[in-house]
Amino acid sequence: MRKFVGAHVSASGGVYNAPLNAAKIGASAFALFTKNQRQWKAKPLTEEDIEKFQTHLTNSGIDKDHILPHDSYLINLGHPDSQKRARSLEAFIDEVNRCSLLGLDKLNFHPGSHLRQIGEEECLSLIADSMNRTLEVTEGVTLVIENTAGQGSNLGYRFEHLAYLIDRCEDKSRVGVCLDTAHLFAAGYDISHEESYERTMREFDEVVGFEYLRGMHINDSKAKLGSRVDRHHSLGCGEIGLEAFRLIMNDARTDNIPLILETIDDTIWDKEIELLYSFVKEPVK
Repeated sequence: MRKFVGAHVSASGGVYNAPLNAAKIGASAFALFTKNQRQWKAKPLTEEDIEKFQTHLTNSGIDKDHILPHDSYLINLGHPDSQKRARSLEAFIDEVNRCSLLGLDKLNFHPGSHLRQIGEEECLSLIADSMNRTLEVTEGVTLVIENTAGQGSNLGYRFEHLAYLIDRCEDKSRVGVCLDTAHLFAAGYDISHEESYERTMREFDEVVGFEYLRGMHINDSKAKLGSRVDRHHSLGCGEIGLEAFRLIMNDARTDNIPLILETIDDTIWDKEIELLYSFVKEPVK
């Protein structure tokens, strides 16, 4: 069993600082923003930025396969307004290209929101169109759809939404899924004990398929089961409890993918990483 656990670390001061910050907490995986996640525009990556990132990554001992970059929160690939959707698509393509320049092969993103202006299926169709356009004009980077809590008008809270997007993508070799545990729980998928965890994972496999799982976000939830409220918590401090994370760490289906903490207290990420590894029933090789 091979588990790779880390956190969504800061890239403040330069994208090349992310591997350093991951190494400081004993991570074997990490997530990052390759640009300011709350701004549309960013300075292009320089050759120096890229070289320093690669050097720090090599020194960290973390494999690029276990890095899960996240796109900007501003992007909405299913925006009902065509001009605003085009702006999102342009920004998304830029994010994919930034990953490619850094030698990274995945980009994690939230599907999009209908903003209560169009129906769910129409919005999902627009998201799929945006994904296909991105796949046409980029290379080498897998688009990793994150499930959501379903807060507001956000789509992606049902496994069927994820399956719809994958089904309509023309190049399925470059599409994947990231499962966020807090979002799963808030969307109504109980993972808090063994029976419900297995039921949820069986449903995921039947509707989406584990062959598409490219990463997980490991979070407890302040929000209750089925609340459709996105509020993360530290492990064992929320409504999910520790059993779910023990099950994940002993599930062979979650081997060899980045398992990324987005819990609320970054000062204890090193302790949470240690806690997760302590759950493994056999030594991590």
